[in-house]
Order: sequence, then structure tokens, then C-alpha cells
Amino acid sequence: MSISPLQQERYQYEPKVPTALAERIEKLGAVESDEPLESEISDEIKKQFPHTAGRPVLRFRAGEGRAAEQRPFRVAVILSGGQAPGGHNVIAGLFDGLKKVHPDSQLFGFQNGPGGILDDDCIELTAELVDAYRNTGGFDIIGSGRTKLESEDQFKRTAEVFRKRNLDALVVIGGDDSNTNAAVLAEYMEREQTGVQVIGVPKTIDGDLKSRYVEASFGFDTASKTYAELIGNIARDANSARKYWHFIKLMGRSASHIALECALQTQPNVCIISEEVSEKGQTLDEIVDQIVTTIVRRAKRGDNFGVVLVPEGLIEAIPEMNALISAINELLGENERYFATLKTFEDQAEWINKKLDRDRSYLFSTLPSEIQRQLLMDRDPHGNVQVSRIDTERLLVDMVDTRINEMKTAGSFHGRFSHQDHFFGYEGRCAFPSNFDADYCQTLGMTAGLLIACGANGYISAVRGLARPSSEWEPGGVPLVGMMTIERRKGKPTPVIKKALVDTSDKPFRRFEEQRETWAVETSYRSPGAIQYFGPPAIADQPTLTIQLEHS
Repeated sequence: MSISPLQQERYQYEPKVPTALAERIEKLGAVESDEPLESEISDEIKKQFPHTAGRPVLRFRAGEGRAAEQRPFRVAVILSGGQAPGGHNVIAGLFDGLKKVHPDSQLFGFQNGPGGILDDDCIELTAELVDAYRNTGGFDIIGSGRTKLESEDQFKRTAEVFRKRNLDALVVIGGDDSNTNAAVLAEYMEREQTGVQVIGVPKTIDGDLKSRYVEASFGFDTASKTYAELIGNIARDANSARKYWHFIKLMGRSASHIALECALQTQPNVCIISEEVSEKGQTLDEIVDQIVTTIVRRAKRGDNFGVVLVPEGLIEAIPEMNALISAINELLGENERYFATLKTFEDQAEWINKKLDRDRSYLFSTLPSEIQRQLLMDRDPHGNVQVSRIDTERLLVDMVDTRINEMKTAGSFHGRFSHQDHFFGYEGRCAFPSNFDADYCQTLGMTAGLLIACGANGYISAVRGLARPSSEWEPGGVPLVGMMTIERRKGKPTPVIKKALVDTSDKPFRRFEEQRETWAVETSYRSPGAIQYFGPPAIADQPTLTIQLEHS
């Protein structure tokens, strides 16, 4: 692989870690905190996690608490789910943390995600190999995968592989689903007295794995800054060419954290927040009206250009669209064989329209034909519409265009409306990690190693105080069970780590809400520029505006 000058320079960067982790290992201890968990653990969760429920929050401090066991550990790590900037630094931090515990400790990586455990496909992560990936983006050191470890047979197989390889612990680097599976696996290992510990690490660029004690998932900082740079560039182009409205879809199926952070960074004319849409019960027409109103107001000022940000999961957040998608899922699930005999889209659409009730049939018929096609295309493994493949930005563009043309015909719009659409997704998942993510991920990895050395099982690596300089961050661990809630899935009460959505009462959204009326009409674009790796800490090391506002 060819190495760019920047990558060569980044190899020299030494991530900054909390003062606590710079202590000699014999001075560090895991202190049990009496702080309350996110919420009271329900009886159902206690029933399903009798061996790991009720454990306390842990914090690492010098000269206090449970001391780390200073012996060689054999630990395995997996990368689970989609990529996020900083994953390599988590592995590097874990490697360094284990070597800090004992120089003869060894780290192994199962390849291509959880499936690598079931296939017993494993390599040793040596110092030479780990050093080649420090401070770089991607998950290519061992690859990632989306296999779920959730069945008793899979857990049994995992225990067999770990026993065969004489492994002490597994670190799962993943999102809410992966860490839910990690919690269930930790319970199994405890129940069966295998001696294997399971530790999670919070990963997702969507930013929806967070809580009182897990202040951010890694990768969110880098991804949102990468997208914000691109949006800032497009906004400057819009203000230069003065002839296009740019509709930009951003990652975030369940939560709009990326859209909100990018709006705060770039100050677009319109940003739709899915959580607000859901809370207010807004219809698709109302969202289109909001965009059209902004276009008309700016046109009266002679500004026939603008920027609109749309979260990936908006379509599911609109109550009427969610009901339509649910109805289609149910119809196709119950009539899978018959639907497969309908060979043309026209026949499929006609059949769906006949089966839907009046309101949903009307909504379906008003959608652009391309969106109708996407709602009826191949399902995901659970039989549901693949929402991420629906071109929400195109849907809005088409409906806004239709509305503007109707207004032109009626003589109520005298401006111009030309448009471009974009989707920023993969552009941010494997970017060079920012200094913040490089530091944060190194700290998360080292913390995971110390949790193992202190005998923790069923915990997620957690670092607090992220708005402060990294030297003041507080490393520790939070019991995974303490982050769980019960949802009904396939008719059964199922424990899951609840996704953290945008809180419309919290400071980041309130700041956005205070400013968006001004941004809508005026050209207030802000250009954050490219991620900076060198220079004053106020520029190179700053966290996201979301974190700054949450902790202001």
C-alpha cells in the first residue's frame, strides 16, 4: 500500500490520554462508584441477566479501588458493524493497555467481525502490525462484519474457540446492537463459568450510542467534521454560483445527531431533524411546505439558491410514512409468494394500492414513481423495507419542484428553482481520525484493557469529561446491562441498548432552534474547513459543538 505524506506524518502522532492512564499500572485501581445507572433495571432485565445485573459504574483512579492483576493476558478483539474513524486506535490503545498490564500480554484479532470467531479465523496483532495502523482510518487491520452472536449455539461455539486458544477475554468494538450482543454473551460466559470476560467499546458515526456515562461514540467527531467540510464547500459554491438549491442527505437512520451537528457547524437554510418531525407528528406535505416557504422567502430577496440538510432516517420519522412502510412490510410478509409472481412494477403498485386502506393508498399514489419502486424493492433479512436505500433527498426535491411549478403556473412564484442532490455516507466512515477521535479511541482501548485486568465482565469502556482537555478525561466502565431497556421484538420482550436520539429539550437542539429562522432567510453559511491535525489545541483538538454545548 502506498503511504501518503500525511499518513506518514500521522504515524508520528502520539495520542494524548488522561493523566490517570499515564500512571504506573501498580498505582491504578478500579473504584466502584455509587452513582445511579441510566435508569432502574427492570425485573425483566434482571430475570434475563441474573449473573451480570446490578453491577456498579467503575472509575479508574490512582491508589484506590480494585488493583489490576499484573499477569500476562491473552485477549481477542473484533470489529463489528459499519466502519467508524478511530477503530484502529482502539485496537492500538487496547494493545498498549495490555502491555502496560504485563509486557508478555498478547492481543489477537478475529477477522471480518463476529463471524471470524465462529470460523476460528484469528491472527495475532503484533507490535509491528499495530504500529502500521495507528492514527489511520478504516477497519482493514482485521476487517469487520455484521454476523450477530445471539444464539445459544453461537455462544457455545465462541466458548469452545476461546478455550481452544486459551483466551481470557473478548473486546467487542461496535454499536448498540453489537454491544447488546456483547452483554448477552457476557451473561452466558458468567453463567457457564468459562472465565472469559467480555468488554464493549462504543462505536458508531451516527452518535446514537451514548448515555449519562458514555458521552459519545467514537467516529462521530471525525465523520461529522468531514461532512461539515463538504457542506461548507457546497454552501460557498451555492453562494458563488447563486443558481442551485442543494439537497443533502446525511447518515443517521435512527437519530439525527449528524444532521444537527453539521447544521450547527455550517448554518444551512433548512435542516430537518427527524426527532422533531416525529414529536410534532408532521406530515410529508408539511415538511415540503416548510422547504417551499423558505425558497419563496429567499427568492423575494433575489436569492435563488440554498442548502437543505436531510437525515437518512427522515422517511421513517414521518408518522404517515412510517405507517405506510409498516403496512407494506406486513402485506409483503403475508403475501410473499404471490408478490413474487408479479413481474412488473405496474402490477406490483396496482396490487399494493388495492390492498392498502384509503389513506395509505392515497399517500402511496402521490409519491414519485421512483420512490414507489424503492418501497417495493428487495427486503432486508428481516423482511422490512430497506429505508437507507430510499432516496429521501430525491423525494423532497421532486415534491418541492412540483409545488414550485404549480405556484409558477398560478403566478404566485416569480423566482427560479434549480436543484442538485447529494448523499454523504461512505465519505465519512473511514476518514483519517481527528485528533479528538485519535485521543479518544486510544483512551477507550487502554481503558478496555484495564477493565479486563481488573476482572470486569459485561462492561462498556467509558470516558467522561470529553469537553475538557484530554488530560482531564475520566476513564472507567459502565455495566452494559445498566444501559438496557426492554422492547418487544417478534412478539417477545427483548433486552436492547436503547438508541440515543436527539433530545429536543437539550442545548444543542435549542441552539439550532434559536438560529434556524435567521439561517432560513439570510445567507449565513459557515465554512468549518478541513479537519486540522496541527496547530493550536483550540483548532486541532476541539470536540464537536454538540459535546461543547451539552457540557457548557
